[in-house]
Amino acid sequence: MKTKLERIGSPEDLKNMGHDELTHLCREIRSMLVSTSHENGGHLASNLGVVELTVALHRVFNSPSDRIIWDVGHQCYTHKILTGRKEEFGTIRRHRGLSGFPDPLESEHDPVFSGHAGTSVSTAAGIAAAIKLKESADRVIAVIGDGSLGAGIALEAINHAGHAGTDLTIILNDNGMSISPTVGSICRALQKIRCNRKYISAKNRIHDRASALPFGRSFLEMGAIMKRMFRNTIMPGTLWEELGLLYMGPVDGHNIAELEEILARRRDSHSGPAIIHVVTKKGKGYRPAEANAVHFHGIAPSCKKDAPEDECTFSGIFAESLMDLMERNEKIVAVTAAMTDGTGLAPVARKFPDRVFDVGICEQHAVTMAAGIATQGFIPVVAIYSTFLQRAYDQIIHDVCIQGLPVIFAIDRAGVVGDDGKTHQGIFDISFLRTVPGLTLCAPMDGAELRDMLGTAVAARRPFAIRYPRGNTAARSKKNGCMLRPGKGEILREGSDCAILAVGSMVGPSLAAAEQLANAGIDCTVANMRYIKPLDGDIILEAAASTGTIVTVEENVVSGGFGSAVLEFLNREGMRGIAVKTVALQDEFIEHGPQALMREKSGLDAAGIARQIWSLYSDIHREKTKQRAGAWR
Repeated sequence: MKTKLERIGSPEDLKNMGHDELTHLCREIRSMLVSTSHENGGHLASNLGVVELTVALHRVFNSPSDRIIWDVGHQCYTHKILTGRKEEFGTIRRHRGLSGFPDPLESEHDPVFSGHAGTSVSTAAGIAAAIKLKESADRVIAVIGDGSLGAGIALEAINHAGHAGTDLTIILNDNGMSISPTVGSICRALQKIRCNRKYISAKNRIHDRASALPFGRSFLEMGAIMKRMFRNTIMPGTLWEELGLLYMGPVDGHNIAELEEILARRRDSHSGPAIIHVVTKKGKGYRPAEANAVHFHGIAPSCKKDAPEDECTFSGIFAESLMDLMERNEKIVAVTAAMTDGTGLAPVARKFPDRVFDVGICEQHAVTMAAGIATQGFIPVVAIYSTFLQRAYDQIIHDVCIQGLPVIFAIDRAGVVGDDGKTHQGIFDISFLRTVPGLTLCAPMDGAELRDMLGTAVAARRPFAIRYPRGNTAARSKKNGCMLRPGKGEILREGSDCAILAVGSMVGPSLAAAEQLANAGIDCTVANMRYIKPLDGDIILEAAASTGTIVTVEENVVSGGFGSAVLEFLNREGMRGIAVKTVALQDEFIEHGPQALMREKSGLDAAGIARQIWSLYSDIHREKTKQRAGAWR
């Protein structure tokens, strides 16, 4: 006999099930989520929390003609299972398998790519505007969490949707509070009345007739005032209705019958923007995740081994170093955007609760707030992932660098990040930061250098950015020691045939590549350049003069990156006849897959770097041979 899940091939199959069957189905889905996430890693707690909501959405609406937009998209696993990807679900987050986020290339049920927070309402508003232009009856639903709702772009979209009267349904997935039985019951009862067609029709007739009576308008205005006073006292939806949205809820997000009822009333009774307040529990149905939703938000594969005892993560070293500096300097503070745990700041926040500011998913605000703090004589350290820092580019330029404020950007997850894929790769920060006047930009080769760079940045008293990768590094030193003079690198290996100029995470692979090339008879200099801006011009000029061949290596897109900076420098210095090869990520988005594999596929492992240098050296040698042969003719 087939399980309930085995009977689901598409959302249509849900509509023939009774509620008892749906309860069993949700249990089976949760079992699949837990086992697969432990095997592959992924976002577990958030997906466990929206199982019933996802089932209800697909029973009430008709995907894909009705578009369901998942904000961030990390909670779309049940959606994928129900929309024809059940058999492939075991490949999620694996290379060439299903993405951990919505992906239109996988299914027509995913209207758009997503991976960053706060974008769903704007996207849905745009789709709704286009649907109206096409005179279609399709519906648009944006599912957004209470954390993402605080993002500036989400509030901007809600403000516009309310003003424009956009026919849009916003599902507020609130997993940050519990339902008050009294308030919830009152609100549900009132919403049943307010969304009833007969009630709306009667209200309009009364308004028209009363307006024609003496003092009728005054009577209606007084009634509206009394209604607002009552609503403000007992109902949580007043703010949304002041913004022009119909508010419905709160509703128990784990009761499919209640969810279907409120979704169906919304679908059938109202046009224009509406917000449905759904209360869920992160980790629902899996006790470890219910007890510790933060830990189970994103988990690594269970087969993944811990780091060796002599290694730790770049994030961990950053946090340890920052804590040491904060103990010695009370003017140092930290700012992050909903990434206290991810950036390693959690222990720092516990030790210095008044000096660590988590502003939520608001990267723009985080940067400008840090600028404000800096104007008062403090040194803020802004810890944000590379992929999210790009959302605050204007603030970096306008609020920090134009004023020359001592804000330090600790850019975590720079470079290839792995299984989260194209929306999370930190591969653009060198290119977009290198163009900003007055900003120092550097990248450590290991944990010890990260410590030194952070200490250097604090002492610099100017805008300073440090980019470092996701993953482990040897912790060679546990004290902030050397000051690393901006614009100065170091030669790690001397050679006469070719000079490899590497930054950050690519220094180690470049050294390994040089050893491989030495076995093939090519002698390479290797320089740890440290600074992308300002560049160490002395090392570049010496490399050009002594070898005539330069290879730059970086974990960033090739356009506008470190290699571009070296080429620009050589051009300014009038250096001609220098062979230059830029080894970097190509002009394309990087798919999901293990970091090591994606670096290998991009030619950024030791073998790939050596192969590209060998090809360059062979081309140069071949050209010289042709020139010599031509001279004898």
